[in-house]
Amino acid sequence: MSNTGSKSRSEPAPLAVTSGEPAGIGPELCARLAGRTWPRPLVVLGDLDLIEERADRSGADVVVREYLPDVPPQAGMLDVLHCPLAAPAQPGVLDPANARYVLDLLDRAIAGCLAGDFAGMVTAPVHKGVICDAGVAFSGHTEYLAEKTGTPRVVMMLVGGGLRVALATTHLPLSAVPAAITPALLEETLRILHRDLVTRFGLPSPRILVAGLNPHAGEGGHMGREEIDVIIPVLERLRAEGMQFLGPLPADTLFVPHSLEKGDAVLAMYHDQGLPVLKHASFGGGINVTLGLPIVRTSVDHGTALDLAGSGRADPGSLYAAVELAARMARS
Repeated sequence: MSNTGSKSRSEPAPLAVTSGEPAGIGPELCARLAGRTWPRPLVVLGDLDLIEERADRSGADVVVREYLPDVPPQAGMLDVLHCPLAAPAQPGVLDPANARYVLDLLDRAIAGCLAGDFAGMVTAPVHKGVICDAGVAFSGHTEYLAEKTGTPRVVMMLVGGGLRVALATTHLPLSAVPAAITPALLEETLRILHRDLVTRFGLPSPRILVAGLNPHAGEGGHMGREEIDVIIPVLERLRAEGMQFLGPLPADTLFVPHSLEKGDAVLAMYHDQGLPVLKHASFGGGINVTLGLPIVRTSVDHGTALDLAGSGRADPGSLYAAVELAARMARS
């Protein structure tokens, strides 16, 4: 359970921002959140001394204070829900001893969101490898959040550069993708995407562009039959319920302006079909959103950047964008 206590003040519930891998850039990016005014109060989850030390290193003009639910936020002050490190953290130096600390931050944020203490959570980057080195099987934020909230199916969507791109499959070898795209998986993915565009993004009748799997969307079966055997039947079934889908569309022409203006979001069939385009349009300001959860969750679109940790040169743009989007989603 979270230890945030009961919230009796008049302000809306805050967003929880987990500071991520302590050897990476997450703590200093979180410290810089105090330099702006946000549409909703923020609480950073992390070690107080670590956040303060990284704020000093990065030159952030911020006063770090321990979070108390009944104390209103104040400009220039960063509220931190103190979660102590297991071992001292050095910028750029990974230590498996702090793997449990990183997961504790996520657990506290999840518990607080489920309890209503937090309106949603924003996650700074973690390092999968060092968590696994500590003996914890960890494949990423998305899978961990799904397990901890009891969500059987979630969908990854990246937002940025004027695009929303969701993925039918995520971190799979390319050779495994066709077999993974079953009618059941595709239908469930599309239902989650459609529902969250309505409920989280405030789009009453979203239009979704669906990419084909094969070049030229299969060329009528001459370049693969997945469109004919799987994608088209699922789209026809959901269209009969009133949902709006365009496709399957060839991916090489889907991501051009005159096609994109016809839709509110894109569903790509695999990771590198959709994300290179989005990251070209938005790198440094993109946002990772987990759809299908019972809570709001956004994240930065970059990693821990160990080589930049403690230097003050890390770009906070993606974290700022993730906070802004989480606040809008919480309002919806």
